[in-house]
Amino acid sequence: MFALPADPVRRGRIKLLALAAFFALPVVAGYVVFFFDLAPGSTANYGTLVPTRPLSDTRLQDHEGGAFRFSDLRGKWVLVQFDSGACAEYCERKLYFMRQTRKALGKNTPRVERVWLVTDAQAPAPRLMQAIEGTRLARTSGTPIAAEFPAERAASDHIYLVDPNGNLMMRFPRDPDPSRMLKDLQRLMKVSGIG
Repeated sequence: MFALPADPVRRGRIKLLALAAFFALPVVAGYVVFFFDLAPGSTANYGTLVPTRPLSDTRLQDHEGGAFRFSDLRGKWVLVQFDSGACAEYCERKLYFMRQTRKALGKNTPRVERVWLVTDAQAPAPRLMQAIEGTRLARTSGTPIAAEFPAERAASDHIYLVDPNGNLMMRFPRDPDPSRMLKDLQRLMKVSGIG
């Protein structure tokens, strides 16, 4: 048992500190639960987990006329978006979010690839191609690959995440918050021994 000192001033200070700690404990616990997403029933991820399943190895045509398959990117985390080659403002914003989120990963940047699945025959503007350098383009026209990506309304509403084993695992909402996307990716990079 802890014995209080004989000096009344020191004894009073210890009692005051113990009382302050007692009342501060719920506040500190509340901050921990809030900032570390520990509330019962809550999930720590921002993106929606989709039933994990391997993507088919459908052969797509890349923007230079060559072949592209998702199996070419095995071992990497892959951010994927569907959009027309005309790429309206929302499409450009998603491409920007994918690029910036990847860059913000710092030393983990090489672990992530970006893929734009172009849904029509429209050629993307050269200005845009320059801005998204490093993003892989592939055409989906004539293939059923879009059906493998579950969407609330349309696949073009989302940015998807494919794991290093080639499994679709997550989709981000329409108009995503890039800082929360980054948080999800950072968590995955931290706990994943693959990719």
